Amino acid sequence: MVPNLDLRRHKRVRLTRVLFTFLCAAALHAQITPGPQVVTFLSDVDNTDQPYGLYIPRKFDPAKRYPLVISLHGADSNHRLNLRRVFGQGNRPAESDVEATRHFPRFHDVEYIVASPLARGTMGYQGIAEKDVYDVLADVKRRFRIDEDRIYLTGLSMGGGGTLWLGLTRPDLWAAIAPVCPAPPNGIEPLAGNALNIPVKLFQGALDPVVKVEDTRRWREDLSAAGVNVDYVEYATVRHNAWDFAYKEASIFDWFSTLKRNVHPARVNFTTREYRYRQAYWVQLDKLTPGSFNSIDARFTAKNKLTIVTKNLDGFTITLKSHPMFAPSLPVTVIVDGATISVKPAATISLSKAANRWTTKRSVFAPGEKQPGAEGPISAVTAARHIYVYGTADSPSNEELLRRQHEATVAATWSTTKRPLMATFPVLSDAEVKQSDLTTANLVLFGSRDTNAVIAKLAPKLPLRLNAGAADYGMVYVWPTTAGHYALINSGLPWWTRADQARRAGLPLIPDAYLILNTFPDFVIFKGGLDDVVAEGYFDSHWHLPAAARSKIEATGAIELR
Repeated sequence: MVPNLDLRRHKRVRLTRVLFTFLCAAALHAQITPGPQVVTFLSDVDNTDQPYGLYIPRKFDPAKRYPLVISLHGADSNHRLNLRRVFGQGNRPAESDVEATRHFPRFHDVEYIVASPLARGTMGYQGIAEKDVYDVLADVKRRFRIDEDRIYLTGLSMGGGGTLWLGLTRPDLWAAIAPVCPAPPNGIEPLAGNALNIPVKLFQGALDPVVKVEDTRRWREDLSAAGVNVDYVEYATVRHNAWDFAYKEASIFDWFSTLKRNVHPARVNFTTREYRYRQAYWVQLDKLTPGSFNSIDARFTAKNKLTIVTKNLDGFTITLKSHPMFAPSLPVTVIVDGATISVKPAATISLSKAANRWTTKRSVFAPGEKQPGAEGPISAVTAARHIYVYGTADSPSNEELLRRQHEATVAATWSTTKRPLMATFPVLSDAEVKQSDLTTANLVLFGSRDTNAVIAKLAPKLPLRLNAGAADYGMVYVWPTTAGHYALINSGLPWWTRADQARRAGLPLIPDAYLILNTFPDFVIFKGGLDDVVAEGYFDSHWHLPAAARSKIEATGAIELR
């Protein structure tokens, strides 16, 4: 009798689970409103609700897996207006952008979920804005069943540049990308080959006064030369509104519908400068050369046979499980930079280089070595949760205290009246910083070990100290603190001093305080202002100053080196 009781109990449990699943799906379906709308996610950067535009098909089925399009807006635009545009619903005659933002017209019904992040406003798609895009992607996946092999990326102008950046740094995520009159971040051209396995469709107006047609044509040429499947559409009489034609009648969805992600490509060509972008498909870069472009070109030439060419790379791992060119019962032959290595049957193979020779060994980081989460550069500090801290340790006068507080507030204020951003960051005195802040946030520290108690706490490990008498110098650098967190030290003159005369590269659309930080490597030393840089560059893999930079800094007599 007991087995029968167990069987009946098992059937009841199974029926209860099925009923619970059905009720949950029904409840979720009841909460979903088809069509265009605005929803939010909670950002852990500054604990704010951040909005994004969302489209849900009219006949939404919660049991179905849907393809997803992430669409990125241009400068001085927003998530609401951009959602209209990707569906081909541009401004009506005589309708301003402000008026067009107020309502959603009837959209073409497509069997896609579409998400359009605000990404704080006009700040490009790096740093916090980039994180917002991926947070939106995660939020959509939490709400709906998404087909992982049919996730697409498009954007216009600044968003077109963001499409190139996000597409090239994480190519294995996307089934296809469609940049429209793209204005990308500077210096990312060496990443063009990363799109080897994702179709790219570029759109450009020949008369565009904002994004020059020559620049987009050059992207077409670079992508094509790298073997990328790139299509290019140029509109002979169009200015900076190519999106009106690229997205006309929601036609971009027709192109996306023909494409799916290539999960197991036979060849992976991947270039990066940062550990946080170190993986593509079945290849992971384990040991990089800091501040340089590191690349790997890995391809199957036959079953279980790979040819790999690397540059500036000291370690990598290939994961072959489920790849159609991998037979788990047979040895694997790997030719790396001309050297042949026979490997025992294994689904995961790691190789590292020592004394210019590759061996089948996993790379290991030495204590204090640059690694994921502790690699810099300076812009990494403000790409996540961070706090601005001014010093009070030397009991400054009220006038000096207000000056220091103002300096930190200027750095923390990214918004302008012309380009407001949905981003707020705390400004604290060193006395207000808690121990938990050191382990949950990056810190932007102003002053020296004599004026800022937090810098004094970190001082035994810091490599640079500005001498008290060097009032005409500015020193800014990044340093790893606790696991996964950084401090940015700014002693002497603030980093934006005479920035208007320095003419540093960068996307000119974003606020100055943030724009300038994005142009910095690991350290910058200047005299009088940013237009007179003494030394700048990257710390080496062990966080040491390069010899050439060290000599220049020592020659100033203004900075003490550890």
